[in-house]
Amino acid sequence: MSSKTLIRGGCVLTLGTRTPNFTNADVLVENGNVTEVGPGLRARDAEVVDATDTIVMPGFVDTHRHVCDSLFRNMAVEVEAAPDHYESHYQPDDVYAATLIGLLGALDTGITSIVDWCETGAGKEHVDAALQAHVDSGIRSVFAYGASSWSGFDWGAGLRRLAQAAPLPLVVIAAGPKERPANTETASADWTLARELGLRVHAHATSEVAGLPGKDVTLVHCSRLSDSDLDTVAASGAAVSLTPASEMAGGRGSISIQKLIDRAIRPGLGVDTERLAPGDMFAQMRAAISIQHATYFDLKLAGKAGLPKLLTTRDVIRYATVDGARVAGLSTEVGALEPGRQADLIMLRTDRPNIHPVNDPIGAVVWGMDTSNVDWVFVAGRPVKRNGVVEGDLERARSLAAASRERVAAASGILAITGGAA
Repeated sequence: MSSKTLIRGGCVLTLGTRTPNFTNADVLVENGNVTEVGPGLRARDAEVVDATDTIVMPGFVDTHRHVCDSLFRNMAVEVEAAPDHYESHYQPDDVYAATLIGLLGALDTGITSIVDWCETGAGKEHVDAALQAHVDSGIRSVFAYGASSWSGFDWGAGLRRLAQAAPLPLVVIAAGPKERPANTETASADWTLARELGLRVHAHATSEVAGLPGKDVTLVHCSRLSDSDLDTVAASGAAVSLTPASEMAGGRGSISIQKLIDRAIRPGLGVDTERLAPGDMFAQMRAAISIQHATYFDLKLAGKAGLPKLLTTRDVIRYATVDGARVAGLSTEVGALEPGRQADLIMLRTDRPNIHPVNDPIGAVVWGMDTSNVDWVFVAGRPVKRNGVVEGDLERARSLAAASRERVAAASGILAITGGAA
């Protein structure tokens, strides 16, 4: 496409603080940035994309995912029953294949930014393969270099290497310290290293926070944190990523969304693992709002006083976009369609029978739409999905993923559990 694109005549949800939403307006993109939003825009030499019968809005931000799990989508039971830890059998080519198909799948659903908490493989080759897949996919990403409890590699040395390497297009490096350190001193040393290197910390927080969070930290899950720990999180200014579908399916308990709301903590949303959860943000938005509404009605039925407010679709769509960008550490770049921001945006069809007629655009996105409504996806002004079809060599990506799945499943024992049908 031209370096200048005019997206014309859509219902525009900017979700910004400086630019209102529009029932019908245009979005002008130049050199990867949003430059104007409003009705009746004109631009010489711009390529025009017709946005009639669509909602134009910021792309979704997935604030936490283990992308390499994509080889074993929807296979949580089989994977957990396998005799060997399947990730220990990944070769660099498998990491590339799993990451590429996972990221293309995310783009297909309207996710334009993703935090990949990557812990697969001990060697430099594994990490470089994952990073190459990030670049090849065309998605905007935060690559959180994960410290696995099983691989035994030198996480600190690997983190230093990544921090000092030449930057990659659309990729930001972050730190993913161990989930359950042996002691607070170990955790503190890992977090101190990340901060010395100027990297954001993305840490699983399932049982405690150890007094370490700050504004440069994203805490994931938080489903079992005590009230005092949540008070610490709120006071520190740390960000929180909730992965509602996988937390419920994985037995971590009900997500603590009402406790976050009570403390004015606005979370981002994530998928976590496609072994357990759908890989799109429509499912995560509906899970989050449904859980909070269920909490409200349980309290009401029990005759409790001082009921909380019902979570609104306006809140939840921001969790998936503006708040998600802040949680991912990308708040100055994406999350809203406003001049000066990167042109990461999606076009959602409103003429599909699953959603038409649209009475409330935001309600339609949160409650009614699904991945079939995602028509166009732009990252940094470049279309990565056009007229419902993801750009790139999808046949190659599928072929690589199928071959890697078969090899890793056989090596780890998953094939024996499934009777050979991985």
